[in-house]
Amino acid sequence: MRELRTAIIAAVVLTVVFGLAYPLVMTGVAQVVWPDKADGDATLIARDYSDDDGLFQARPSVTGYAADATFFNNQGPNQQALADQLEGFVDDYLEREGPYNPGLRAAAIPPDAVTTSASGVDPHISADNAEIQANRVAEQSGLPLERVLALVDDATSRPLLGLGGPESVNVVKLNDALEAQR
Repeated sequence: MRELRTAIIAAVVLTVVFGLAYPLVMTGVAQVVWPDKADGDATLIARDYSDDDGLFQARPSVTGYAADATFFNNQGPNQQALADQLEGFVDDYLEREGPYNPGLRAAAIPPDAVTTSASGVDPHISADNAEIQANRVAEQSGLPLERVLALVDDATSRPLLGLGGPESVNVVKLNDALEAQR
């Protein structure tokens, strides 16, 4: 009986310490040390900008950019449904960007422009994708192309020491900066 009582007390104490006290202390520390980031960062979730042609477009999303329903399309390379989906994404991209980029062909489209991310809400696109979109955004927003490209450059994340992957652009941050220019 004594061992049972000791086990129950240990379970209660550990639950209070690690399930209540520790998370509260860490939340308090985070609020003090990183007040701007402690409550989350909305720029980490892509948004649907398809209604505004004067903004950069994120990667395609099978979730409709719903943060509460993140998943990938779970289709394999041998499935016709995936081939049809990719073909539709390529056609959409060429229709949207082609008029502003004469000579743009399917083979020149960056892969991230026509493929979904694993979560469906990744706000990052490649720098190449952003540069292609810059022509459309400049024309439709009325900003000079040089200014739009400067905003792209400012929003570009570069890998540390050239390691860890390609350059990427956070579309949410870029569109926020673009909106501030209009």
